[in-house]
Amino acid sequence: MLILCLLLSACSHSASTDSSAPIRPDSQSVQLKDTNTPSIKQNMPSSSTGFEDKDHRIRIGFSMDTLVEERWKKDRELFRQAAEQRGAEVIIQSANGDDARQIVQAETMIRQGIDVLVIVPHNAEAAAAIIQKAHQAGIKVLSYDRLVKNAEVDLYVSFDNEEVGRLQARAIIKQVPKGKYVYIGGANTDNNAHLFKKGVFDILQPLIERGDIQVVYDQWSKDWQPAYAKVNMQQALQANRNKVDAVIVANDATAGGAIEALAEKGMAGQIPVAGQDGDLAAARRIVKGTQTMTVYKPLQQLAGTTADMAIRLARGEKIDTRQKVNNGKTEVPAVLLQPIAVDVTNLDQTMIRDHFHSREEIYGQVQ
Repeated sequence: MLILCLLLSACSHSASTDSSAPIRPDSQSVQLKDTNTPSIKQNMPSSSTGFEDKDHRIRIGFSMDTLVEERWKKDRELFRQAAEQRGAEVIIQSANGDDARQIVQAETMIRQGIDVLVIVPHNAEAAAAIIQKAHQAGIKVLSYDRLVKNAEVDLYVSFDNEEVGRLQARAIIKQVPKGKYVYIGGANTDNNAHLFKKGVFDILQPLIERGDIQVVYDQWSKDWQPAYAKVNMQQALQANRNKVDAVIVANDATAGGAIEALAEKGMAGQIPVAGQDGDLAAARRIVKGTQTMTVYKPLQQLAGTTADMAIRLARGEKIDTRQKVNNGKTEVPAVLLQPIAVDVTNLDQTMIRDHFHSREEIYGQVQ
C-alpha cells in the first residue's frame, strides 16, 4: 500500500506540471495586453448621449415630401453638401407625396440610429405622428421650410413665407393697381400655402375694401400639381369670360400650369403672373415675358443654416431664437430667412450672381 501511494503521488505531480506548461506563457501575454491597452470605458465619452465627443459623426435623417419639383432636388443636394462639409452623415428619404410612406420612412431612419431628424412634411397635420415617434426615441426634430402643425417641433427653419406672399402682391399691384385678380393657391394641406396666401391678402385687402381690386377666383391646387393649377386657371377664365387682369400663383410650378391655360387663349404675356421659388423655368418665362416675377429664396443659405442647427440639436445644445411661430400646439422656436423679389431687372444681381442658375441656363434657352 505504501509503494502504491508513492507511485500515485508521483504521477499526479507529473500531470499537473505538463498541463500548466503550455497555458502559463499565454496567460502572461494576455495580462500584458490588458495592461497596455486602454479599456473600452476609457475610450467612451463622459456624456451618456455621446454627442460631446468631437470624433462622433452625427447622423442626420432628412425626410422629404417629394423630389418632383425642381427646387426640392436643389434642397436635397445643397443640404447633403452642407451637412457633409460640417462632418455629418445624411440619410435622405423622399415620400413622393404619400403621408403613410413618409411616416414609415421616418420610423426606419429612427431605427437606423439617426441623431436628429429634419423633415419637410407632405401633410402638416399628419406629420405630427412622426414628431411623436422621434421624441419617444429621444430624437429631436427640425421642420425644414414647412412647419409641422400641432406637434412639439424642436425648431423651424424657413423663409418668412408671409413676406413671400407680400412680395408677390406688391409686384403685381405695381402692374395692375385696379382690376380683376385671380388667386391660385398651393396644396391646402401645406402650412406654407396658407402663409403665402395670408401674405398676399395682407396687401390686397385694403384695395379690395376700397373697391380697386376684385378677387374673382380663389382656389387651392391639390398637392402643388401644375395640372390642377391649369384647371383652376381655365375655370377662372371661363367664369369671367376671359376678363381677368392679374394672376397670383402660390409657386412657380403651379404658375407654369396657369400660364399654359393663358397661352391656350392667346393671353400669355398679356396678363401679369406672379410665382415664387426661383425655378429655372420661371426665370426663363420672366425673360420671355410670360411671367412677371418670382420670389427667390437662397436655398444655399437655408441648407447651411439648417445643417448648423441640426448638428447643434443633435449635440444637445440650447438654441435661442428671436422668433417663434405658433403651430397650433406650441410656440416653435424659429429661424426665418428673408426672401427676395426677382423680375427681369434684377435676375443678374440675384439668382445668377449667387450661381443659383447660370446666365447660359436662363438666357441661352429662352424659347
